[in-house]
Amino acid sequence: MKLNVLRTIVFAMILLMPLKLMAAAEIYTGFFSNEALAGYDTVAYFDVNKPVKGKDKFSYKYKGAEWLFSTEQNREKFIKMPEKYTPQYGGYCAWLVAQNDTTKGDPLHWSIVGGKLYLNYDAEIKARWLKDPSGFIEKADKFWPEVLN
Repeated sequence: MKLNVLRTIVFAMILLMPLKLMAAAEIYTGFFSNEALAGYDTVAYFDVNKPVKGKDKFSYKYKGAEWLFSTEQNREKFIKMPEKYTPQYGGYCAWLVAQNDTTKGDPLHWSIVGGKLYLNYDAEIKARWLKDPSGFIEKADKFWPEVLN
């Protein structure tokens, strides 16, 4: 009996997968969540120069994703200027977008370049990114957002 239930759940997940990917394609949220930046406060990267986990009570829906903030003040800053705080390339790995591909960006591997937030997949990819962020941004801008298709 339990095996049949498990099979039904897996089958339903497979059927619903394309719907989830279409719902938040512009902003990376992962498969089992609708949280941008894995629940980290995007404003904190700019204000305290580090990743800070957001709280459910300070949330805001933007571009199909749920954004969490560590304080009400950060939530209000985001609402007033979301373009300033939204990670570039929707939170996908910036280095990989420059390679005309996508994968998740990790909120713990980030940088601010030219006043904009960029995420990378992991420490190794971030090290590659930091060798020429301006060059990679130039390349990635040519592919974004078409790389999502």
